[in-house]
Amino acid sequence: MLTTKLWQHVPMLDLLDLKHAFDPVFDDLRARSSVVDRFVDRNIYQVYVATLWANVVLSPGEAGIEEEDLENLHDVVVAEIEQVLGPGTDLNAVFAFISSKQGEQTMAEVKLNQTHKDLLQYFSSMILDPEGHKKWMQEIRDKTGLPRSN
Repeated sequence: MLTTKLWQHVPMLDLLDLKHAFDPVFDDLRARSSVVDRFVDRNIYQVYVATLWANVVLSPGEAGIEEEDLENLHDVVVAEIEQVLGPGTDLNAVFAFISSKQGEQTMAEVKLNQTHKDLLQYFSSMILDPEGHKKWMQEIRDKTGLPRSN
């Protein structure tokens, strides 16, 4: 008996595929963060990387990947961050910067709108303090009358 597949599973992308796919994005982030020739403004770069990560996590399909690819993409993004900002620097460090006074100043400097800033601060909360984030979200739900989460 012959059966037809209604969908075809696309295997997860490997690290090299993801690196190849995102290299133009990383090149653009470095170029937009550059002050003179190849000198990268570390603060601006971190705002751009945080924005990239937040957008990809929110809508992986729009970035051309599946949700299952996020773990591998995380590793690719961290390798890129380390290349620009130095060994041992990761997304946690980037989002810690976003939550700092200097991060606030940089977001104002690059003229992010309030929605963009809120998005980055929301991700910072989730990444840096997951338990505190849950409490904070519950407080918002309680104030707005939204249903409680489990």
